[in-house]
Order: sequence, then structure tokens, then C-alpha cells
Amino acid sequence: MNIELVTIGTELLLGLTVDTNSAEIARHLAARGVRVTRRTSVADRGEEIRAAVKEALGRTGAVLTTGGLGPTRDDITKKVVADLFDAPLEFDAGVWDSLLERFARLERKPAESNRSQAEVPRGATVLPNRWGTAPGLWLTGQPGLVIMLPGVPLEMRRLLEHEVLPRLAPPENRSVIRSLLVRTSGVPESSLAEQIGDIESEIEPITLAYLPGLEGVDLRLSAWELAPEEADRRLGSAARLLRERAGNHVYGQGESDLAELVLDGARARGLRLGVAESCTGGLLGARLTEVPGSSDIFMGGVIAYHNAIKMELLGVPEATLAEHGAVSEPVARAMAEGAVKRLGVSAALSVTGVAGPGGGTPEKPVGTVWVGCALGGVVETRRSRFAGTRHEVRARAAQAALLLLYRKLSAGPVS
Repeated sequence: MNIELVTIGTELLLGLTVDTNSAEIARHLAARGVRVTRRTSVADRGEEIRAAVKEALGRTGAVLTTGGLGPTRDDITKKVVADLFDAPLEFDAGVWDSLLERFARLERKPAESNRSQAEVPRGATVLPNRWGTAPGLWLTGQPGLVIMLPGVPLEMRRLLEHEVLPRLAPPENRSVIRSLLVRTSGVPESSLAEQIGDIESEIEPITLAYLPGLEGVDLRLSAWELAPEEADRRLGSAARLLRERAGNHVYGQGESDLAELVLDGARARGLRLGVAESCTGGLLGARLTEVPGSSDIFMGGVIAYHNAIKMELLGVPEATLAEHGAVSEPVARAMAEGAVKRLGVSAALSVTGVAGPGGGTPEKPVGTVWVGCALGGVVETRRSRFAGTRHEVRARAAQAALLLLYRKLSAGPVS
């Protein structure tokens, strides 16, 4: 089955709201073997909604819309689609009673405009919304199938899960569309592609896509229209081959988070972890504390942005700062060693760099970052040059520090 998505809302086109609904819908539909062939966003204007839905029906015969089902004047999706199907709106007393019950539970009085939410296109199936006031609708007719869901993400998600997907469930021998991410870091996309080589011919019919981001390059493997068991088998085989080719640039699969993997590795070895940060300003510590249960491993950190704090709290020698500057290998080393001593931990990460947009020099241009890792009495450092905005440089620096410790933990026992 092919289907198109039409997301409705002027706020989407103005950039005031990010369309997360489409991505979530596409993932769930793919798992049911339903291919999303196109996504279209339109404003809250009748002629634009009608044109988008009509054209989509002409291509696939099936459309899922989000948005425009509320009680205000700009919520016109239902009326436009009803007109397209020549299915006049009719007041549904059962829907109205459900709305009144919901308002009573919330100790609210319904507005007169809420009555419009109880109007249903003739012949449509109501998809009960237990999480909001706008019911979903399932309408079939000569033009095809239109599934209308509210735009509020929570309500859309619940209706999709409980009302839409069960109606789309195919037979047991269905084909599916499934994807698997192999996550890499510390290598540019072009270099990674060269290292992996022409792998596509070896993993057919699985396809490969490169997805670069702040934390690295994700490799998305996709299985198209295969039986579930066959899709899983082929994806697993392709992932193993990718891991072999990409080597130690790979740190996980699926939704693996590098900070969580670092904490798991430290926990398995009975280590306690601390950080010393300059240019990242607490971002590294935030990555670690974002993981539930991190408090048994992560002891804390020092944000040593000013050189005086580097000296006073981390014990970085003044002579080292004067001779090499704050963004240097000796300072990154001293910061990591200082964090171990001052925080009483067995492993520490340090970050110091030039995040920009100013502050760079010919010797240390913007994007220059040194990270350090103190573990088992040994300090290892790495220099990187990151491109991008201040935000991007800082995010990549935090990832680089985590990757350094992850590789050390993965290398074997820590003495």
C-alpha cells in the first residue's frame, strides 16, 4: 500500500512549528509495510488543502492528513475533505456526548464552537480521541481513502497507535519496510564512504544511506517489502559487514547513545567519572547526566572557562598556560589530571578549544579543540579541527571526548 501525508497548518510553513508528526507517522507505517511516497505541507486555506488532498488521491488513492480538526475558524480540514467526497457534515450526538463527558471531567464548560467537532462527514468512521477534543476520521469513497488526524503530536500519536494502525494491519505473510542504524563518529562522511567502499552490491536488496549529523555519521540500512523475518536477517547481515568495514568508528546500532555506552562501560569496570570543561561550558556533563542512573558513575565536573579557574580548581600550572595557551595539549592533559585529583575519580575527560566565531589565530583557528582522557594513570589527548557554528563546534567537541573514553574502555581491561 502507498500513501501520501498532507500536514496542514500555516505555522508549519512559517517555521513556527516543526513537523515531527510526519516522521513518526512514516516510521510506524513503514513497519506495517505501508510506503509513504510523498509529504506535503499546506496552509490553513481551503483551496490549498483541497488541491493537496485531491492531487495526492490521484497519485496513490490514500492520504493521511494531520491538523485542522479543532474548533476554531482556521480548522477547516474536515469540511474541505467532506466536500471533496460529496459527504455533507452531519451532527453526531455520540461524539458530542463524549466531548461533554470529557469537559465535565476537566471541570470545563464547552464553547459553542466545540459543537463543530461533533460534525462528521456522512459515511465516515469516527476514530475516538480519548486524549483530546478532536476525533480522528476515516473516510472512504469514490476518490479513495482519507485518514484525518489532529495535529497535536500526543493526540496524533495515540490515535495512530490505537485506531489507525490496527485498521491497516495486513495479513501475517505481509511484507514490511524496516530500517536499522549503524552509528559512527570521529570520521567525515567522505572518508567513511571511501573506507566502506562499494558495499551496496554486496548487501542487495538492502539499501544504504549516509546521514551526517553533529554526533557523527549514521548509516541507515533499509529493507524494502520483505517478509519480517527475512528483513531482519538481511539487515543483521548488512550491519555486521558495515561494522567490519567501518572499524572503530562504529560505536552502536539503533538508538545507541554514546554517553550511555560510556557510562555502561565505566560501570562494568567499577569506575567513577568526572569532567573538566572549558569551551563546552558544561555540555559534556549534560550529555552524561541526561542518561538515567548516571549518578552512580558520574561524580561531577568543573567548568573552568577562565584561566584563573583552570589554575585554582584544576591545578593547571600558570607557566603551562603562559607558554602554551589555554587551547593546547599540555593544558588538556593538566585539566584531565586535575579533575582526577580534585574530584576523586578514576577517570576524567577534559575539553578546551576555540568555539568561535571569534578568538581564532593562524596557529589555533576557530574550531581547534583538544580533548583529554585520564584513565588508569595514563592521559591520552586528541586534537581536532571542527567546522560549523559555535553550537556545532561545542557539540562535536563533547562527542569527541566521549568517543575517546569509549574507545579506551572498549580496548580491554583497565589497570
